[in-house]
Amino acid sequence: MSGDVSGDVSGDVSGDVSGDVSGDVSGDVSGDGVGTRRAVVIGGGSGIGAACAVRLAGDGYAVVVADRDLAAAESVVAGLVGDVHEAREVEVTDEASVAALFEGLDVVHAVVNSAGTSTLGEVKDLPVAQFRAAVDVNLVGGFLVIQQAARHLVRGGAVVSLTSLNARQPGGGMSAYCAAKAGLAMLTEVAALELGPAGIRVNAVSPGLVVTPLTAPAMDIPGVKDDYVANTPLGRPGTPEEVAAAVSWLCSEESAWMTGEVMDLNGGAHTQRYPDLLGHVNRMLGAS
Repeated sequence: MSGDVSGDVSGDVSGDVSGDVSGDVSGDVSGDGVGTRRAVVIGGGSGIGAACAVRLAGDGYAVVVADRDLAAAESVVAGLVGDVHEAREVEVTDEASVAALFEGLDVVHAVVNSAGTSTLGEVKDLPVAQFRAAVDVNLVGGFLVIQQAARHLVRGGAVVSLTSLNARQPGGGMSAYCAAKAGLAMLTEVAALELGPAGIRVNAVSPGLVVTPLTAPAMDIPGVKDDYVANTPLGRPGTPEEVAAAVSWLCSEESAWMTGEVMDLNGGAHTQRYPDLLGHVNRMLGAS
C-alpha cells in the first residue's frame, strides 16, 4: 500500500552510445519559449502522476499526460497552464500501445512512469492470475516504458519510475506488489548502467504512504492509517506534490550527475517496521 497505486495504464536500446554524454537537451517544441522541453507522464490521470504533470508543466515542459483512462488524462491537461500539452491513451501492459504513445514525439526530454496497481492476499492463497496482473503492470509495464524512453529520449534526457517503500520493505499479503516494485528498482539500476553512455539518466522515487484517490479507501480500514503514521518518524503521510517535487529534480539538469538511484521518500518509514496491513484487513473482516 505504499506509494501511489493509481491508474493501471498500461525496442532496441543499443544505438550509438559514443561521444559526449552531456549533449544539448533544449529541443524547441513550441517555438515560443513555452514548453521548449517535452515530458511524457504515464499514469498521469490521477494521484502522483497527475501531480507530476502539474509540476513539470510548471517547470516549463510541454507535457503528454498518458493514462488508460483518457478522460482522466484530458481532465488533467485541461488544468495545466499553457496550450502545449496533450492527453493520450495508453495501456502500459501492451507493447504496441506503449510504442504508439511515443509515435510522433520527435523530441522527448523526460519520461515519468507512475502507473501501478496492487492486490492483497497471502502467498498460499493468492491466485496466480492476480499475481501476474500486478507484476505485468508494475514491472513489465515499467520495462516497456523504459524501453521506449531509451529509443526516444534526447541525449541528456531522464527517465523516472515510481517504485515504492515496498521495493525494500516487505508487507504481509503484498507479495505481488513487493516483488514487482523490487524488480522495478533493480531494472532502474540496470537501465542506468546500459543507457549512461548514451547520456540518458534513469532513476526512481520510492514513496512511502501517499494518500491519493486510490489509496484513500484503505485509510478507512480501522487502524491502517494510525499504523502507517506510527511507523513513520516524521509522523504523517506524504503528498503527491512532495513526490512530484522529487521527480521534477530528477528530471532537471540539477541532477545531471545522478543515475541508477532509487530515492527513498517516505518520512523515514524505511527505518521502521512495515504496518500490518493484512492483519488490519482480517480484523475488520472478522477473520482469525
